[in-house]
Amino acid sequence: MARHLITSAIPYINGIKHLGNLVGSQLPADLYARYLRARGNEVLFLCATDEHGTPAELAAAKAGKPVAEYCAEMHLVQAEIAKGFRLSFDHFGRSSSHQNTTLTQHFAGRLADAGLIREVSETQMYSHADGRFLPDRYIEGTCPNCGFDSARGDQCDNCTKQLDPVDLINPHSTISGSTDLEMRETKHLYLRQSAMKDQLETWIEGKTDWPILTTSIAKKWLNDGDGLQDRGITRDLDWGIPVKKGDQDWPGMEGKVFYVWFDAPIEYIACAQEWVDAGKGADWERWWRTDKGAADVTYTQFMGKDNVPFHTLSFPATILGSGEPWKLVDYIKSFNYLNYDGGQFSTSRGRGVFMDQALEILPADYWRWWLLSHAPENSDSEFTWENFQASVNKDLADVLGNFVSRITKFCRSKFGEVVPEGGEMGAQEQALIAAVGERMAAYQTAMDAIEVRKAAAELRAIWVLGNEYLQSAAPWTTFKTDPAMAAMQTRLGLNLIGLYATLSAPFIPDAAAAMLAAMNTGDAGWPDDVAAALTALPAGHAFSVPEVLFAKIADESREEWQTRFAGVRT
Repeated sequence: MARHLITSAIPYINGIKHLGNLVGSQLPADLYARYLRARGNEVLFLCATDEHGTPAELAAAKAGKPVAEYCAEMHLVQAEIAKGFRLSFDHFGRSSSHQNTTLTQHFAGRLADAGLIREVSETQMYSHADGRFLPDRYIEGTCPNCGFDSARGDQCDNCTKQLDPVDLINPHSTISGSTDLEMRETKHLYLRQSAMKDQLETWIEGKTDWPILTTSIAKKWLNDGDGLQDRGITRDLDWGIPVKKGDQDWPGMEGKVFYVWFDAPIEYIACAQEWVDAGKGADWERWWRTDKGAADVTYTQFMGKDNVPFHTLSFPATILGSGEPWKLVDYIKSFNYLNYDGGQFSTSRGRGVFMDQALEILPADYWRWWLLSHAPENSDSEFTWENFQASVNKDLADVLGNFVSRITKFCRSKFGEVVPEGGEMGAQEQALIAAVGERMAAYQTAMDAIEVRKAAAELRAIWVLGNEYLQSAAPWTTFKTDPAMAAMQTRLGLNLIGLYATLSAPFIPDAAAAMLAAMNTGDAGWPDDVAAALTALPAGHAFSVPEVLFAKIADESREEWQTRFAGVRT
C-alpha cells in the first residue's frame, strides 16, 4: 500500500472563498485524495486556514471584531463550507495554532544558525493618516510592469510579478485611502534565498515530471532580472507569530511578527501535528520526516499559479536551509485562473459566485462536476451560466442520471425491484465489457497523472457507453420476444450502476453514494476486473429505484441566477 501526503494551498481567512479559489486548489486535491483512497492507498490530506497578515487584520477591522475572534469564527465558517462541498480533509487546521507558532520559530532559529537570515535596515511606507507602517498588502497602486491599476504592494494579481510597495505608481493606503505616505526606516529579517539559488535550481531541474505551468513560473523567478532575490520574512504588525529564534527572543525584533508567507507553508507540517493532537491520527513524523519513514511518502501539493513561487522557492528554501530531514514536495499541480463571466473572480472585490452562495443554489455535486471537468489546467478558463447549465443538463442529467433512471424503472416494471435471472451474455455484452475496460484504463491513467479534465472526459465516456448499450440492446423491445435475454441485459445495466458509483465517487461523491444505496450494496472497492464488477450483483438481489440523481437546470433558473449574480457580491 503506497502512502500519499496531499496538501492544498491554504485559503486566507478573510471571508468566504469563490469558485475560482475552490477549483484552483482544494477541489482537485480532494478529487485526487478520494481516488487514491479508493485505489487502496494510505492518504493524509491536509488543509488549513491562513490566518496571519494584512488580510486578516483588514477583514476583522471591517467586521468590527478583534482579529483573533474574527479568525476563530471564520475558520468554523470555512470548515463548514468545505464539508458542504464534501472536501475530505483528514484535518482542517489553523496557521494561528500553537503548533505552527512553535514550528515557525524553530525554523527561523535553524535558518539563523545556518547563516541564511540577515538583518536589514530598510525604508518602508509609513502612512501619516493611519499612524503606522503599511505592510505591502495595505498598499495598492498601478503595476509598473503591466499597468494594472489595483496591484498590491507585494504582487500584481494581473501579471503575478513580485513587487515592493515602492515599485507602485501612485500608491495609496488601503485602510484610509490616503496618499500621504512617506518612506521611514525600520529593521527586518530577510531569508537569503540567493545563497540557495544553485541548490534550489538543481532540485527544480530534477522535477522533470512537473507541469509546464509549475516549472516555467519557478524558473522565471529563479532567473528573472538579477536572479533569485532575498525575501523579507518579518513585518511591522500586531497580529502574527512573534519573531523568535526557537524559544529565544530575537534582539532588535521586538514587536515584529513573521511574514505570513513564511509561516503559512510551515502550517502544512504543523497541521499534521494538529491532526495527531486532535486525536485523529498518530505519528505525524512518519509523514514529514524522512528519518522517521517519510522517505516512502509521495507528497503532492495543489495550488493556483500565483502561489507557485512561494512553494517552489521560498518554502523549499526554508526546508532545505534548516538542514533537517524534512520531506520535500514530489509533485506540484498548479492551475491557471478560472474567470467569471467576462471578468475575474475576486474575493477582495466581491466579484463572482462564492462557495456559500453556490451551495444555496444547487447541491455540491453539480458544482464539483462542472469545476473539475472545466479545470483551468493548461490555460485560464471561464465560468458562464450558459456553459454551466449545458454541462449539468447534458452530462449529469441526460447521460448519467438518465441511464440510472431508465434501467431501474424498466427493471421494476418488468421484473420487480430485484436483479432478474436468466439469459447469457453475447458478443454485444462482451464488446461493452471490453470498451468499458479500455476506457477505465484511460481514466485511471489520467487520474494517476492528475490530468483532471482528461479524467472527467474519460469518466463521461464510460457513462455514455452504458447509454449506447441500452439504446442498442433495447431490453424493453427484447422483453416482448425473449424475456430471458432482456433479464440478462437488465442485469448488466444494474451492475453498471455499481461500477459507475465507484468510478464517479471522486468527482460526485453524493450521487455515487445514492447509486450504491439504490443498489443496496456497499462500496466493493476499486474494480480491478471489469467483467467481475459487471456480474457482481446476483440474481434475486434487491434494489430500489433512486430519486432523480440530477435535476435539469431550467432556462428560467439560469436567467434568474445570471441576474442575481451579475458580478458583485453585496
